[in-house]
Amino acid sequence: FHIGEREEKCIIEDIPSDTLVMGNYKVQRWDIHKREFLESAPGLGIFVTVTTPSADILLSKLYGPQGTFSFTSYLSGEHIICLQSNSTRLVAFAGSKLRIHLDIRVGEHFFDESVVQAKDKVNEVTLRLEHLIEEIRHVSKEQNYEREREEKFRKTSEETNSNILWWAIVQTVILISIGIWQMKSLRDFFISKKLV
Repeated sequence: FHIGEREEKCIIEDIPSDTLVMGNYKVQRWDIHKREFLESAPGLGIFVTVTTPSADILLSKLYGPQGTFSFTSYLSGEHIICLQSNSTRLVAFAGSKLRIHLDIRVGEHFFDESVVQAKDKVNEVTLRLEHLIEEIRHVSKEQNYEREREEKFRKTSEETNSNILWWAIVQTVILISIGIWQMKSLRDFFISKKLV
């Protein structure tokens, strides 16, 4: 995505609790003379801020023009990941645009193939098995998180349905009461005018 030199861009990620999140990024600056993005942006860095669903700041750190940031969530819900360049130019002179390549991996533990190739077959199988076990744990956490969200949604739906039912009953009682009152008022009016 593209941002201005002094602009902040935020991304919302729905993350289960106790989950590792890793983000790889690369910043490129627009060169006016070459009319293209440069391969790197020397002197520029990225300020990363991560906010939890309860508005606590989980990560707030300045990184270089290319690298990796990581954090572990302790709450389930929507985490806000904000990126902003550390440009010190004044707003009037900071007209350059930046291209940011961002890859966010939620709950993924990277599997280093070079380590596996250096080990014998037994160690390779052991490492692959540990990786699979870690993946199973991650899938289990995801399922538990989705189950919690589904329970909250179901509870909210049932409460809404209950409120709608009671509102319909109250409306019906009010309409019947008004109808009886109008009939009694008309009957009394006709009797007082001696029309009945």
